[in-house]
Amino acid sequence: MENAFAPISEACVKALSDKTYDKRKMAALEIEKMVTDFNAKKNMTQVKRIIDVLSKDFVRSNDLNKKKGGLIALAATSIALGKETERFIEDIVNPILNCLIDSDMRVRYFASESLYNVVKVSRGSVLPFFPSLFNALSRLVIDPDQNIKNGSEILDRLLKDIVIESSQTFDLDAFIPLVRERIMVKSSFARQFIISWISVLNAVPEINMVMYLPEILHGLFQMLEDPLPEIQRMCESLLAQFLKIIKADPGAADIPKMTNVLIVQAQSNNTLIQFYAINWIKEFVQLYRGEILQFASGIFTAILPCLAFESDAKKSIKDCANAVNLHLLELVSGVGEDKQRNLSFLELNSVMEVLRQYLVHSPVPTKIAVLKWVHHLFTEVHDEMSEHANKLFPVLLRDCLSDSSDEVVLQAIVVLAEIVNSATVQGNYYYKPQYRTFLGELLSLFSDNNAFLEKRGTLIIRQLCRLLNAEYIYRTFAEILLREPTGLATTMVRTLNMILLTTSDLFDLRNMLRDIRNQQSASLFDCLYRCWAHCPVSTLSLCLLAQCYQHALEIVNLFASMEITVDFLVEVDKMVQLIESPIFTSLRLTLITHSNENADAQHLSRALYGILMLLPQTEAFHLLNNRLQCVPNYWGQPNKISNSKSSIQSQGKVKFDDLFTYFKEMQEIIHQKRVEKRKKNQF
Repeated sequence: MENAFAPISEACVKALSDKTYDKRKMAALEIEKMVTDFNAKKNMTQVKRIIDVLSKDFVRSNDLNKKKGGLIALAATSIALGKETERFIEDIVNPILNCLIDSDMRVRYFASESLYNVVKVSRGSVLPFFPSLFNALSRLVIDPDQNIKNGSEILDRLLKDIVIESSQTFDLDAFIPLVRERIMVKSSFARQFIISWISVLNAVPEINMVMYLPEILHGLFQMLEDPLPEIQRMCESLLAQFLKIIKADPGAADIPKMTNVLIVQAQSNNTLIQFYAINWIKEFVQLYRGEILQFASGIFTAILPCLAFESDAKKSIKDCANAVNLHLLELVSGVGEDKQRNLSFLELNSVMEVLRQYLVHSPVPTKIAVLKWVHHLFTEVHDEMSEHANKLFPVLLRDCLSDSSDEVVLQAIVVLAEIVNSATVQGNYYYKPQYRTFLGELLSLFSDNNAFLEKRGTLIIRQLCRLLNAEYIYRTFAEILLREPTGLATTMVRTLNMILLTTSDLFDLRNMLRDIRNQQSASLFDCLYRCWAHCPVSTLSLCLLAQCYQHALEIVNLFASMEITVDFLVEVDKMVQLIESPIFTSLRLTLITHSNENADAQHLSRALYGILMLLPQTEAFHLLNNRLQCVPNYWGQPNKISNSKSSIQSQGKVKFDDLFTYFKEMQEIIHQKRVEKRKKNQF
């Protein structure tokens, strides 16, 4: 009967199927000798027959020993063929590859050993099968058997050497999908395998891995979270290599795709991933300058929360985010054509949408950074920003001004002032609509929250006066408050009056009020007076500031017919304290001046004595009494002042008779409301 395994002898077949390794090895050596002879005689038909027998009857057999023998024999066949293996490479490699996924551990081991020997002999001729080889290796590196893992490492190194040798013909387009499919693996061994391959190929000058980087960048960053420090170090090193290449040749990289990946990674909960992502963004900002502004909204989403990091572990992330923020600010602040080019990349609508979101429910450092950006944009691109003012106003007023941080409040006022002050309108110089709208909203906010007014009112108004025209602020407040309920008006007047009499930033405004002989000053005094009439003591202090001492005396005399409450006396007490402050230095000097035929000195002296008589004998009483003891006694002098036209008040352009009538009417209204309130409380 003819031998079914010919040209392999029955004895060789039996030995090749034996359960002992040595017999199988001897049979494989016999086959190697046969193939060597056939190869020398160019009898490739018999060689093909041997390969077919080994593949079909041994390697694909269900008998494990036959599989193992067949695998050894195929490797021996390849060794015997040498370079001629290329002619049979598919028939040899494919059966071996199938055994690499066998359920038997020893079969997998022999398959990996056999494949190594075949690849070693055939070298470049196996590259058409590279995807299959790569797939096989990716499984071997995570095999539970350590011997198989060790064998896979040897095969892996060999295959890398072959790829490097054939780098000019290596199909990179086929390799990248293989990496992309596996780059999100969680196994540390698999990650090490992927990183090593990318690193090896990236180091080959003829291979440009940077052009494929956007496809694998996300996976590389995810590998930074691996629990093994060695994997982290490998990944860090690879990312550093890529960044070095990009910095050397910025045009070689696809920045848009990579920047989008980095923005996502920069929001990771893993500190290492977050740091490297933001660091890459920082490098991209420096490399690509204005072009990077097209990603500003995404970059803000990534870096703004990082500005609030406080722990030492995240300090490097915060510093890096700060650097990115500063670089972006510089790009928007350019000059000339560079600035215009940079701004052409800025998508303002999306940027403002992100910035508005971070103005609410964000940590203080983030809010401050956002407010500085908004102010910066209003400064640099005011015309484009004007359409965003209406959307910003509610957030700035209702959220930022109510923030618990003074720094946020002050910065919000800077932005609001910039919006108000830079708006362009036509019409009366003193009645700019943007002032009225803004201050009206602010008063509404104070009205809704009295505690807010008491806690932040002074801070906000002082900052506004520092940034905007103080005269406009006071005029507009006074005009609006004339139509407000008495309660809010009284509280606001006290606040505004105290700021007026104590803040160094209002020095010019006080000087203006001291000279009512000037039409503009007289107009301002008249405006403030009608509002200040809601609070009698504030009205009196306004008259003292404006050197309207005769009218001040009239108001003091009127106090005798008014209801004197505890709150009233407390206000008088505070006013006496203020008279001793530097603000009222000129008032104190007036007491001893001989100017204006002593008219101002006499009116002032009598007004102050009237105030003294109103006070109970408290500390304020003694303070004012001591002051008055230091001035000349005008009481014994002829009473010439009643018809005198020499006082500052008499030279002014204010109609005091009309104002006094208004003042008395207002006090009557206040008194009636107080009576009505008491009646309601009784029931």
